[in-house]
Amino acid sequence: MKPPASAIESLLEGTHADPFSLLGIHEGPRGAYARAILPGAETAEAFDLAGASLGVLDRTDDRGLFEGKVAGGRQPVRYHCSAGDREWTVTDAYSFGPVLGPLDDFLINEGTHLRLFDKLGAHLIEHEGAAGVHFAVWAPNARLVSLVGDFNDWDHRRHPMRRRQDIGVWEIFVPDIAAWRAYKFRIAAADGTVLPLKADPFAFASELRPRTASITLAPDSHAWGDAAHRAHWAAADPRREPISIYEVHPGSWQRDDNGWFLTWDEMADRLIPYVVDLGFTHIEFLPVSEHPYDPSWGYQTTGLYAPSARFGDPEGFARFVDGAHRAGVSVLIDWVPAHFPTDEHGLAHFDGTALYEHEDPRLGFHPDWNTAIYNFGRREVASFLVNNALFWAERYHVDGLRVDAVASMLYRDYSRKAGEWIPNQEGGRENWEAVDFLRATNKALYGTHQGIVTIAEESTAWPGVTLPAHEGGLGFGFKWSMGFMHDTLRYMARDPVHRRYHHDDITFGLMYAFSENFVLPLSHDEVVHGKGSLLAKMSGDDWQKFANLRAYYGLMWGYPGKKLLFMGQEFAQRREWSEDRSLDWELRDAPAHEGVRTLVRDLNRLYRETPALHARDCEGEGFEWLIVNDAANSVFAWLRKAPGANPVAVVSNMTPALRTGYRLPLPHDGAWREVLNSDAAAYGGSGQGNLGMVVAQGGAGHVTLPPLATIMLEYVG
Repeated sequence: MKPPASAIESLLEGTHADPFSLLGIHEGPRGAYARAILPGAETAEAFDLAGASLGVLDRTDDRGLFEGKVAGGRQPVRYHCSAGDREWTVTDAYSFGPVLGPLDDFLINEGTHLRLFDKLGAHLIEHEGAAGVHFAVWAPNARLVSLVGDFNDWDHRRHPMRRRQDIGVWEIFVPDIAAWRAYKFRIAAADGTVLPLKADPFAFASELRPRTASITLAPDSHAWGDAAHRAHWAAADPRREPISIYEVHPGSWQRDDNGWFLTWDEMADRLIPYVVDLGFTHIEFLPVSEHPYDPSWGYQTTGLYAPSARFGDPEGFARFVDGAHRAGVSVLIDWVPAHFPTDEHGLAHFDGTALYEHEDPRLGFHPDWNTAIYNFGRREVASFLVNNALFWAERYHVDGLRVDAVASMLYRDYSRKAGEWIPNQEGGRENWEAVDFLRATNKALYGTHQGIVTIAEESTAWPGVTLPAHEGGLGFGFKWSMGFMHDTLRYMARDPVHRRYHHDDITFGLMYAFSENFVLPLSHDEVVHGKGSLLAKMSGDDWQKFANLRAYYGLMWGYPGKKLLFMGQEFAQRREWSEDRSLDWELRDAPAHEGVRTLVRDLNRLYRETPALHARDCEGEGFEWLIVNDAANSVFAWLRKAPGANPVAVVSNMTPALRTGYRLPLPHDGAWREVLNSDAAAYGGSGQGNLGMVVAQGGAGHVTLPPLATIMLEYVG
């Protein structure tokens, strides 16, 4: 039965709601019948994929509509076209059946599909005998979705997609295209309004900004060689392992000779050996996902599944991670499920409705960053994000995710005034949907990837952030100790003469140091937006600033908790960090700066090799105060210990006074070896100390405390 003229017209205009019902091969009472749109063709002959002719079609409309009877039944078909002296071949996308199946429909609809990244997005596959790319996108409220790209001249009339009615997913298999093809989705909203072209939420690669198209990518072919590294962490308790993290913004750690970003391969050649030499156990990257705006540092991402094109091809990131693992270094990435930017090519009003976000700005708008907030209570949105976390662990073997802005997710009134937020059903401020999402993410990650860690940036006193989800916690492995960072930096900024009045800036944190599994973060957030570098935060003249910084690092590496230091602070970067330039590497030529770097290297080595300093980082049994109340002298002393390990005394003198014969309580009589002295001449200090050894008698030793310095003494018997 011939379709009405209006249906043919909408088909040719690319506005037909179900093009698969008219195009391709359809069987009827008089045999098989083919219909195809072949723009520019004057003649068309149909062939099966084996090359056998099925019949010649008639051109029934000058705009490229061909129709006619063909031999055989419904099957994929390839058309040989001609116009004048030109000939070409087209494999008809509309002659192929769907790729997704009923089980996918069920799991996607239920929000429990944990392999969404294998189903949605663009995948190079072989389907019904032909090689090509399968595209699928969730847009349940759209009237029509068309695939456009460089393979169809960005013409929406060429590839309108098939709608899977039950789940709101649109799909199409386009034969004869492969990797590195640019594409987007043209979406018509329910009222017919055509939206700006949308990038693929599941795109595995993207164009380099300012261009915003998604890119088809071949399946991962990297030959991984990191089995030993992954096996170690799968068998380890990370709370009892040395974890010292070097936080890196990949766009500004170093630049090439032209001032452009390093590729992942160039970064691997430079950064991995540098980190190994310094003794850090982990590299943590600020977000590596695709983002349109450099000054967002990656925290406003539009391509959660795509490593940024700034640093080369996505496979390069896999090579970097593998290289780091082979060198014994873990790789963490910052992950941003809290919010997303409203760029028109992104997720905002994706199908003409508030699909990924909330419609009400009291729920869906983030006042701090002018961004949209994910609707965590929508199962498809939560599934999109949970799958993204799983994707990075599986596809790129990342060792963990540091989850950004968790506090903003947990509270409905975060950064909002009265009347600007909507209470939950109990009238409270907690965002229980976000809580459920975070628990689901952690359960999925820890349940499927042994050795993974998740770290929460959570700045409030929300209980149980690192308590397992099945015990009522959020299920994170670690939490940033924002209190440690704020209190101790405030203390170090004070003139030493005033520190006696603020002794509790150091001691208070030990009252809750074991309430969660903590990471001590001296992160990028502390050296931007007018805050200055860590060196600039220290009090005193230049010599005192360096001495204070060295003493502070010594205190931090002796303090219970895992360590994190932002790039550049290991050599006392003077300038505030900026994302648009490299670090000031020339500072390393100055002895004072290189001295700080040498100290950080020695601290990392000592921390890694000394179980007392790391094996009970998160447990109270690993800490004991030796001197807690000597505010008059601004001296702090504590013991770090672990079962079967020699204890280590950590002593900090936070004044410029040299103290000799200072009585230090010690739990064991005998020799205590000075294993670290931040005032050593090799670090740029004055060289005061204990000649390598302190002997304790009667429960105490008399020690020399260098000015503005931290020393560590290990009991050796």
